[in-house]
Amino acid sequence: MTASFPLRLGLTGGIGSGKSTVAKMLTARGAAVIDSDAIARSVTAANGPAMPAIADAFGKEFVTPEGALDREHMRALVFSDPSAKLRLEAIVHPLVGLATQAQAQAAIHAGHTLLVFDVPLLVESPRWRKLVDQVLVVDCLESTQIARVMARSGLTSEAVQKIIRAQATRAQRLAAADITLFNEGLGLEQLKRAVDALALNV
Repeated sequence: MTASFPLRLGLTGGIGSGKSTVAKMLTARGAAVIDSDAIARSVTAANGPAMPAIADAFGKEFVTPEGALDREHMRALVFSDPSAKLRLEAIVHPLVGLATQAQAQAAIHAGHTLLVFDVPLLVESPRWRKLVDQVLVVDCLESTQIARVMARSGLTSEAVQKIIRAQATRAQRLAAADITLFNEGLGLEQLKRAVDALALNV
């Protein structure tokens, strides 16, 4: 793959696709991985910058005694009320964007030639697509997603399917992909070889 440096790679995939494992492998190869989920967790952690606005918009019942977002309570709300999801995103996304830009600039100053933006909802958020040069989608069958998530989380098949339905469809992700890594039936060593075979310049 040839591109200007630093190459900005968007990394996405459905729950249970193996995206996080691929991100770790890219980190091991020297890429700077910027994890949007981790940033979102930090801004909604105890006394995080998003918490005053969340308390104002949703009420104190969505804040834990420690001052963090009550994720279980909020998850139940956004699944039942799409407008609540939009209100939450309006608070959290700008803060995530600022932190993402800061981490990207720090990585560039440190000399990284590959910036990987690990964004679970990249396909659902057009603004992310404008920030990256290429999109790498980690893909697998939906039945594999369900089995992997059930094994690691203890969730029921129905609960996992509900999460999958709330994300972009597999077809939508594949349509957005510049590069697809099919993570089906691969052991860790095979997956590592597949990542190496992408020939990303690090």
